Amino acid sequence: MELTRRNLGKLAVATGAVAAAGTGVGTALSRSADAAATWTTTGTAVSALAGFDNQMKTFMQARGVTAGQLAVTYKGRLVLARGYSTSTALTVNPTSLFRVASLTKSFTAAAIVKLVQDGKLSLSTPVTSILDITPATGLTRDSRWSTITMWKLLQHLGGWDRDVSGDPLAKNAVISRTLGVPMELQHADVIKYMAGQKLDFAPGTKVAYSNFGYLLAGRVIEKLSGLSYENYVKQKLMAPLKITRMAQGYSIAKHSGETSYESQYTAPTVLDMSGKTVAAPYGSFSMRLHDANGGWIASAPDLVRWAKMFDAPTSVLNSTSLSHFWSKPSTGVNPDGWYYGLGWQVRPVTSGGTGRNTWHTGSLPGTFTIVVRTYNGMSWAALFNRRDDASGKSYSDIDAALWTAANSVKTWPTTDQFPKYFV
Repeated sequence: MELTRRNLGKLAVATGAVAAAGTGVGTALSRSADAAATWTTTGTAVSALAGFDNQMKTFMQARGVTAGQLAVTYKGRLVLARGYSTSTALTVNPTSLFRVASLTKSFTAAAIVKLVQDGKLSLSTPVTSILDITPATGLTRDSRWSTITMWKLLQHLGGWDRDVSGDPLAKNAVISRTLGVPMELQHADVIKYMAGQKLDFAPGTKVAYSNFGYLLAGRVIEKLSGLSYENYVKQKLMAPLKITRMAQGYSIAKHSGETSYESQYTAPTVLDMSGKTVAAPYGSFSMRLHDANGGWIASAPDLVRWAKMFDAPTSVLNSTSLSHFWSKPSTGVNPDGWYYGLGWQVRPVTSGGTGRNTWHTGSLPGTFTIVVRTYNGMSWAALFNRRDDASGKSYSDIDAALWTAANSVKTWPTTDQFPKYFV
C-alpha cells in the first residue's frame, strides 16, 4: 500500500507492533551519528547514476537505517544494482535478501491471472465456489460472501475494511481465543473466524486495502493448482524469468544471504501461547500467515526483473493477461486518477491511458520496500531493514527522493547488468 507518516503509525498498530520500547531521541541521534561515520557500498558504482547513491545515503543516514538495497533499470536494462550499509556489523550485497512485505501482492495477483490464462478459473468466479468458507459452529456466514469474485479480492473490493473492524492478520490472539485454537495460527483458522464475521461493506461498493483478500487468493492458487503457494509461484512465474533467489521468509530464522531487521518496538509473540515479549520483526506477526499478502524475501535486482515482465507479453503472461493488471476497478478511482489494479497501484499519465506509472510499497515491522515502473522506461526497487525509528521521519519520502535521482540523470548507461545476476 502507499504509506504516509499518518498511516505508517496505523500500520504499526495493525501488525501488533504497538508496545513502544522507545529507544529515545538520544539513542536515535547516536544511531544517526554512527550512520554518518560508517557508509559502505557494494556493487558497481556508475558515475552517471551517482544521484541514486546520494539519495539512498541521505535517506538511510537520517533514519539510522543499517541495511538498504537499490536496483534501477532503464529501457529494460539493469543499469544499477547496489547494497548499502551504515553498520560495520552488516555487509549488504546487491543479491542480499530482504522481506518485501506487500510487494508480494503483485506475485499473488500474477499467479491468479496465470491460472485464468491457463483456463483454471475466471476472474468473475466467486471465491465461495472454490474455497470452503464455513464459520465456526453457531455462526452464520454473511450472505454477501457469494458476490466476492476474484476481481474483488485482488482489487480490494471484497467487503473488509480494517479501519472499521481491524486487520484479521493482526488478530492472532483474538482468533485463538474465539476458536479455541493455539497460536501459531493456520490460514484455515483465519478463514473460519472471518467466515463468521459480518462484512464491513457490500462487496464491490468500496475500495479498502485488505491483506485478508490476498490470503484467500493464496488458498485459491493452492486449491486449483495442487501445489503449495510458494511452489506454484516459483515454478510458473519465477523459473521462466530465472529468478532463483526468492523464497518465502521465516518469522525467526534467516535464509542464507538474508539481512537482519530492526524496529524501535516490541510486542507479544504470536508464534506460540507463551505471551513473551519479542522484538517486533521477530514474532509480532506470522510470516507463514502472510505468505500470499506479504511473505516473500527477494533482492532488489529480483524485483526489477519481475517488474520488467509487465512491460510486454512473454511466455509467462500474454497480452490479454497483462491488460487485466491495469483494469480500472468498478469504483475507487482517486480524484487525481490513480487506482488499485491487480497487485499494482496504477496512475495513467498519457492520454488514452496507454502510458502509466505503476508501483507498490510494502511495510512490516523491520521492513520498508518500494518498487516503481514508469511510463517512460525507468524502474527501480528499494529495500530497507526497518520502517520506524525515533526520528519520526517518514519512510515514504524515499519515493520522491528516487524520482529526484531519476529525473537528474543526464545520460543513461548503455550497459546491462542483468546477465551478471541472472544466469
